[in-house]
Amino acid sequence: MTERARHELFERRLVDGIFYVLLAVAVVLAGWLGARHDLYWDWTQTQRNSPSGETVAVLTRLSAPLQITVFAERSQPIGQEIAKLLARYRSAKSDLEVTYVDPQRFPERARAADVSLAGQILLEYRGRRETVGVPSEEALTAAIARIGREERPWIAVLEGHGERSIEGGAAPDIGRFAEVLRGRGYRLEPLDLATTATVPENIRLLLLSAPAIALFPGENQAIIDYLKRGGNLLLLADPGDLEGLRPITDYLGIEALPGLMVDANVAELRIEDPTVAMVADYPDHPLTRDLSQHILFPGSIAFSARAAEGWTLATPLQTRKNSWNETGPIRGDVIREQELGEVPGPLPLALAMTRPAPQRPGEQRVLVLGDGDFLSNAYLDIAGNRALALQTVQWLTAPEGTAAVPARTFPDRDLTLTRTLSLVIGGGALVVLPALLLLTGLIIRWRRRRG
Repeated sequence: MTERARHELFERRLVDGIFYVLLAVAVVLAGWLGARHDLYWDWTQTQRNSPSGETVAVLTRLSAPLQITVFAERSQPIGQEIAKLLARYRSAKSDLEVTYVDPQRFPERARAADVSLAGQILLEYRGRRETVGVPSEEALTAAIARIGREERPWIAVLEGHGERSIEGGAAPDIGRFAEVLRGRGYRLEPLDLATTATVPENIRLLLLSAPAIALFPGENQAIIDYLKRGGNLLLLADPGDLEGLRPITDYLGIEALPGLMVDANVAELRIEDPTVAMVADYPDHPLTRDLSQHILFPGSIAFSARAAEGWTLATPLQTRKNSWNETGPIRGDVIREQELGEVPGPLPLALAMTRPAPQRPGEQRVLVLGDGDFLSNAYLDIAGNRALALQTVQWLTAPEGTAAVPARTFPDRDLTLTRTLSLVIGGGALVVLPALLLLTGLIIRWRRRRG
């Protein structure tokens, strides 16, 4: 080999070496930048990888940092799916603070965030927090909208007649539930209609639990006037005499079935007390849309599925078959006796009533539940009770004009190919593409030999 040829060979190897070094540096830098900056393009026709208009609007209204803690490992499949979901949010708001926490390694952080399953997400904004159980855009955006609103909804809790107390620590009280609501930005205040003639105008929700002492006629009328103005109401109608609330129940057109609910289905959960009613099937209703766990109602009553004229009625919580309203004593083997007016399940444990608000924009909402124990201090953290209790308040306090984030559908999710197109794509991948690569290699080799 001549000196000139050796020199050209050295130069060629030197250039190739520099090229490979620069290529390796470029790959490393691209990986480093990609790990720290999310940058992607959505080329899908339906923009499936972009946030919806509702999500963008909610994120735009945020004026402070939003912290997102994902309780799953980033490397696990569920963590990867959530990362893809959050990438949509980062494309609209780049300053999101996202942290991934393994709930098995840090169980104390999971408990503090009310997390019971891997994949749940904790949102924190301006001292308010909420845990999202279902990692979907609809659930996540709705939760961000709730904790991001500047207004803190007022909830009045009727007291003075032996009702459940929001400050009490006894088992029947709802002090723990009140703490959870305050942590999510709600303002709870006791209301005594013996000293306050009317329900204040700024109350977003009135919580009324079954009183031990009957309300005075003027107190019943004050609550009816509140309903006539379009106020939202949560009525916890525990077993017992509801005569003290008769004017209110008559105004709403609701009627409780006699007796106490018994449910043989709870034996599936190894619960021996038949007076614990179980709800495990949920219809497509905003109140129960994201629920998956069983709900347990200890000592509940059921209702006739009817309401006063002008109201739209839904029954989102119902018992299963093999349940009924027992009117006799509950001891030994309990069987249903039809001649005593005992009605077989499924029976509604909740009546969700809506109508256009009479004196304000938006929708008026009333929820009547046949049990208040499920959100008491004694039962709040059993099964899915806490999730239902939170969604109950969220549904009843939804701001006027704020619609639920709709579920997105993508008609182009499935790809259908004709037989001809399948043969073209398959033949191209198996024959044409390898042939082109082989031809390219031969041409390069031929040119180098000539050179």
